[in-house]
Amino acid sequence: MILGRPLNEDMQLRPIKYQWAYDLYNQAVANTWFPHEISLGEDLEDFKKMSEDERHAVSFLMSFFNPAELIVNRSLALGVYPYLKAPETHLYLAKQMWEEANHSMAFEYVLETFPLDREVIFKRHRETPSIKAKEDYITKFTQRMTENLDIETLEGKKDFVRNLIAYNIVMEGVWFYSGFMVALSFRQKQQLKNFASMIDWVVRDESLHLKFGINLILTILEENPDLSTPEFAAEIKNMVIEAVEMEVAYNNDMFPRGILGLNADYVNQYVRYIADRRLEELGFEPHYNDANPAQWMATETDTLQLVNFFETQNTNYEVNNRAHK
Repeated sequence: MILGRPLNEDMQLRPIKYQWAYDLYNQAVANTWFPHEISLGEDLEDFKKMSEDERHAVSFLMSFFNPAELIVNRSLALGVYPYLKAPETHLYLAKQMWEEANHSMAFEYVLETFPLDREVIFKRHRETPSIKAKEDYITKFTQRMTENLDIETLEGKKDFVRNLIAYNIVMEGVWFYSGFMVALSFRQKQQLKNFASMIDWVVRDESLHLKFGINLILTILEENPDLSTPEFAAEIKNMVIEAVEMEVAYNNDMFPRGILGLNADYVNQYVRYIADRRLEELGFEPHYNDANPAQWMATETDTLQLVNFFETQNTNYEVNNRAHK
């Protein structure tokens, strides 16, 4: 069983039981990068020429992304790592936690380079209701994991899966991808091209995070069939729908007037589209049925073969060992 408090007998790597986790660890190591490998000097000149609304969008993204990476790190350290027995999952999570720290430092690099008011950005994430709602949502689930969670009970296992859905599917799979699309859209307008290259590297990491999280969810459900009830399935689906509503409010604050080629309606349509992809990857039917308004992002979002979330007969957890491009 993959769930449980790790004991001494769980500390030997071989024989590897969950090959998908070991493969993802090796792929993540091969993907290692460092923020200062990218020069943002040219982007600084772009930033100075951008409109006030364009600079607001970049600043607003930083208000969420900068603390969000550390929030995910805390979720992993306190709400996931302690409840898994397999050492190969610990290897991957250790690398993922390093990646979250690296992403945080990448966004620090952006804050150091662009003429952004750090105090305003940090204050915004604490005081803007649409950002605070997202942070409170994730923190609520992480806190459950630190309050004497009994991973051997049915309710404890449900809480664990809820936390996975919150930080992995919602935070990393919907909210982050919404922000990625906004950041990368500037490159579509020949702006911030080096910043976009950095985001490409972040997306490559996050695609592996999604693969790990969904494989972990599927493994837990396969090993614990008593979790697969219509009521729990409906709860999971509603978590994703609730997350979309929060992201819509956030994007409305990011684009109070819109900018050339990008406004809240456009981004929110993409959010609904990507939420449907996540629901499908969990085995649900699409909820929104919106078309993808950003076809150029398609290769960044379709990360997994589709499997049925609550009728998991698929045991093919092998992961392609090539880096996601």
